[in-house]
Amino acid sequence: MNTTLQTTIEADPTVPAIRITREFDAPPAAVFRAHVDPELVVQWLGPRRLTMTVQRWDAHTGGGYAYTHVGEDGHEHHFLGSFHEIRENERIVQTFAYVPFADQVALETMTFTELPGGRCRLEGFSLCGSFEGRDAMLGSGMDEGVVQGYERLDEVLS
Repeated sequence: MNTTLQTTIEADPTVPAIRITREFDAPPAAVFRAHVDPELVVQWLGPRRLTMTVQRWDAHTGGGYAYTHVGEDGHEHHFLGSFHEIRENERIVQTFAYVPFADQVALETMTFTELPGGRCRLEGFSLCGSFEGRDAMLGSGMDEGVVQGYERLDEVLS
């Protein structure tokens, strides 16, 4: 595993959006598959301290998902969304909602770009409904989940 891989998380100052960028030592097809195959997703999505279970994972254009993260204390975090577009090995467009705040839906676009040496750059753009919603997402500990999740994804891909 390349320990120099870093995740950048940036709040856009002009729109209520978050940009996330990460490179992987794996081809786009492998990184993409890890985002659409629920047997792989449960191995990496979220922080290490949480266990993920999938209630629904229908990764195709027009499909949707629902999953739960459970902490060591038994506390459950429920998430759901719809897959607006799945373009194999290139792009995923989906909605994302944390169930307690399900009226604050983000529209997320993930782009998988091939880099030299069989590597992949993953660029995520999450457009939130308001600056308050975006800031709440940033303040929720999502950075821990994103950074640790991508570290876990490195392990799945290796």
